[in-house]
Amino acid sequence: MSRVALVTGGTRGIGEAVCLKLKEHGYTVVANYGSNDTQATAFNERTGIPIYKFDVGSMSACQNGIAQIEKDIGPIDVLVNNAGITRDTTMHKMQYEQWYDVVRTNLGSCFYVTRSLINGMRERRFGRIVNIGSINGQAGQYGQVNYAAAKSGIHGFTKALAQECAPVGITVNAIAPGYVATDMVRAVPEVVLEKIIAKIPVGRLGEADDIARGVLFLVSDDAGFVTGSTLSINGGQHMY
Repeated sequence: MSRVALVTGGTRGIGEAVCLKLKEHGYTVVANYGSNDTQATAFNERTGIPIYKFDVGSMSACQNGIAQIEKDIGPIDVLVNNAGITRDTTMHKMQYEQWYDVVRTNLGSCFYVTRSLINGMRERRFGRIVNIGSINGQAGQYGQVNYAAAKSGIHGFTKALAQECAPVGITVNAIAPGYVATDMVRAVPEVVLEKIIAKIPVGRLGEADDIARGVLFLVSDDAGFVTGSTLSINGGQHMY
């Protein structure tokens, strides 16, 4: 039986690319999503990948959602913590909700989802966890104190959890994407986008598939000696 892989925020953007890449290579893939039913249904119809709607920023929702997935599909051996949102503004204008929602969804979800399935991985003495951070969690970004803090926290979360899990056959790694040609980035004004691309040594935005290939390697058996690492896939924009 193929390994079951859960991708949070898996129905669009980088998450969709990761789902498709894992399915292509024989994994039984499940996609979580949070709100857009129309988009998620279209993803399911297009790919055949099962979808499960629950709020990854809620501990109880994650516990219930993962219990249902494991009942329906089987034990989860591969987890890609990809879900994330932005609520950009400068600190002196930022409201509490803008801070809390981003930290709860982007960083809190890594704890809520992982905590809900880690004991099963430990019992089976196998697991692959990949957390999607960001170049802006490494270098910071104007107007993203909330997002940068949450993504930076993911990198620390990854290193600490990797140390706990290494003796029981579970690897924990992170990927820090640079600017990728997703809907969110394409919505940036053209003049701003040109300035972003000008700072990328390879001269282009990343593609979601660039990130998906990194995930595929980190969850594979070939990566069994890789843990606690952050793979920066950013076209050379930030060499960390």
